Amino acid sequence: MSDNILQRARKTFQLEAGALNEVQQQLNDDFRQAVLLIQNCTGRVVFSGIGKSALVAQKIVATFNSTGTPSIFMHAADALHGDLGMVQDADIVIILSKSGYSPEIKALVPLVKNFGNKLIAIVGNTGSYLAQQADLILNTTVDQEACPNNLAPTSSTTAQMVMGDALAACLMDLKGFKDDDFAKFHPGGTLGKKLYLSVADVFAGNDRPMVFEGQSVKEVIVEITQKRLGVTAVVNEQNALAGIITDGDLRRMLEKNTDIEGTVARDIMTRNPKTIAPGELAISALDMMRKNAITQLAVVEDATYLGIIHIHDLLKEGLI
Repeated sequence: MSDNILQRARKTFQLEAGALNEVQQQLNDDFRQAVLLIQNCTGRVVFSGIGKSALVAQKIVATFNSTGTPSIFMHAADALHGDLGMVQDADIVIILSKSGYSPEIKALVPLVKNFGNKLIAIVGNTGSYLAQQADLILNTTVDQEACPNNLAPTSSTTAQMVMGDALAACLMDLKGFKDDDFAKFHPGGTLGKKLYLSVADVFAGNDRPMVFEGQSVKEVIVEITQKRLGVTAVVNEQNALAGIITDGDLRRMLEKNTDIEGTVARDIMTRNPKTIAPGELAISALDMMRKNAITQLAVVEDATYLGIIHIHDLLKEGLI
């Protein structure tokens, strides 16, 4: 039984991957024109559909909005009962449908055409009513659904989804949409933090452990203990970072039976420690810690020591 389950799962993947390859080969100049039309749109892109296509349309709307192309969703059935009022003169309408013959779609299309809006069809039947009425056709015809009965929308909805992603990706390229732009639309959650949270935002709440080069080991231990970051910076008289001492450095010193009474900070500090600037992204600090197998970094700007960023700070922010 379990073998049959895995076979069905693998066949589903194969069918849907094959469908995407088919749709890719069906791309033509209508796709290029659709991208340019949307790029030059001064209004919004209004997506509509019925059933499963409506759900896919909502996902594409979310992708468009998050990548800088203003979009809204209008359910095809609700459009016939008042929601059509959301369509403005400068908007482009994109209707998704596998058959292109759904009653709600057939009722909606002439209304959109009467408004004078450009109509793009993402459709699985290029001979359908929707395709014939559309200004541009994005062909998502598939030979077979992944459904065992070849009935439930599976391969066809995957094709619609990827067609929407392809539109969004091309628009991002044309607009020069970068990480900073993406961060503007994703300020919340872990994704947003990775894109905008800086080292300065994170380390400022920490204590600032610091000793001078000539201070004693006892003073170093007290500073590390009081500041609770497992480390202290060692600075010179100009407050420039000379090195750091971690609790691990102290343990290694004791293992060597070093004369504590005659030892000062400069004798046991790690010179040229890993540092990061306050303006760097917090995720960059995490990458540096991981690559060097360390748990804290000294924050330095123009050679001046500012503080410590600890891996626990990044954990609290949800970056790990």
